[in-house]
Amino acid sequence: MVVQDATTVWQAVLGELQLCVPKPSYDTWLQGTSGGSFVDGRFTVSTPNAFVSEMLERRMYSVVSQAVEKVVGEGVEVAFEAGPTGLQADHDAREATNGAHPSASQANGTAPARPVRAPGGRQSPINARYTFGRFVVGKSNELAHAAALAVAEKPGRRYNPLFIYSGVGLGKTHLMHAIASRLVAGGIHPIYATTEDFTNEYIQSIRNGTTEAFRDRYRSAGALLLDDIQFIIGKEQTQEGFFHTFNALHLAGRQIVITSDRPASALTLLEDRIRSRLAGGVVVDIQLPDYETRLAILRTKSEEATLEFPEDVLQFLAQGVQSNIRELEGCLNRVAAYAELSGQAVSPEMARQVMSDNHISGRPKAVSGESVLSAVADYFSLSQEAITGRRRDKQTAMARHVAMYLLREEANMTATAIGRLLGGKDHSTVLHACSRISSEMDTEPRLRQDVFNIRASLSTA
Repeated sequence: MVVQDATTVWQAVLGELQLCVPKPSYDTWLQGTSGGSFVDGRFTVSTPNAFVSEMLERRMYSVVSQAVEKVVGEGVEVAFEAGPTGLQADHDAREATNGAHPSASQANGTAPARPVRAPGGRQSPINARYTFGRFVVGKSNELAHAAALAVAEKPGRRYNPLFIYSGVGLGKTHLMHAIASRLVAGGIHPIYATTEDFTNEYIQSIRNGTTEAFRDRYRSAGALLLDDIQFIIGKEQTQEGFFHTFNALHLAGRQIVITSDRPASALTLLEDRIRSRLAGGVVVDIQLPDYETRLAILRTKSEEATLEFPEDVLQFLAQGVQSNIRELEGCLNRVAAYAELSGQAVSPEMARQVMSDNHISGRPKAVSGESVLSAVADYFSLSQEAITGRRRDKQTAMARHVAMYLLREEANMTATAIGRLLGGKDHSTVLHACSRISSEMDTEPRLRQDVFNIRASLSTA
């Protein structure tokens, strides 16, 4: 195969890896990679440097090779080699051609993404592709977007600290990078770090006797953006370092933005003094996107692709993927890669095949009706007898309708069987409840989140 084929294959592989590799690991080791070559059964992955190549070889060879084999359809030898990749490679290519062939983003008037440079010229972890302009706003995230934009335009003056929480893959990290890029454009040099990075750096400074340099670096930042604060739980030394860093920056009027996978009030194992400071600013959340937002995201992403995506394909994907934006983008990438590799036009039939192959259109296996009932009862703090009985208060009725919906979707039970399990309910009542929950999930963010949370508990049971 030629280099272009390797690029296409690797985009499909990355779509697979997004679903099975933890986000911190994906962002650290895979984000800046690209397809190098595919010759004589040997697939080469280009990485930013030799260190990343070594880490991928040592830590992730098995999962990467399995993903490549799944996309290609046969066993392949995978090799990792350092070379220009990602945004830097694109930039180098443009420099080499002196802009003779403008990109699509240049053609429609938007500036191409460029790596953000930290003070002193060193590479920053800020991803310049994650801007406010590329963030699709909907009912599920409009408050978080507005708050993020406000702190980016007037840092330290409003909403300080800003605390953003959501489930995985819903856009909070995108907003963090967008804030950082806007601050840099305004002459402010923030520090963006994951909590894992902050922890490792702090521990290393203690071991090396360089805590003063660590303290000076963070406390001199124009702003601090710390991702996934929940990972600081249980790390007493790191909490101590974060507490004093937070206080110093806040007293100096520097903007602080924190993200988490849960509300500050739910971080019960975090020190009270830290939790109170996080909750003392503005707290916003991002809910699961509704259908209209999912479709808008797919439209935006499809415009960046080299293929044409018919509207019915985008609608099919938006209906089929409800869990998070990352999986939504992964599906779009896999359909695009399959179309390019097979030479076929993108169609609803192809999308169904790709989603079926990746177990996205349904669960790999059905769960039992009893496990669904137990999960719903636990989530709503009710007894199973209450759900199967005749109580009609608002909470019980909602839990009963959610149970009906999940029994059909997760346990693959018929309406008649569901009615029988729930104390002899008529099958028409079950169908009406399932239809109501399905419809309201696209207009009620809280209900959508409730159903998602119960589904998550079933998948880990």
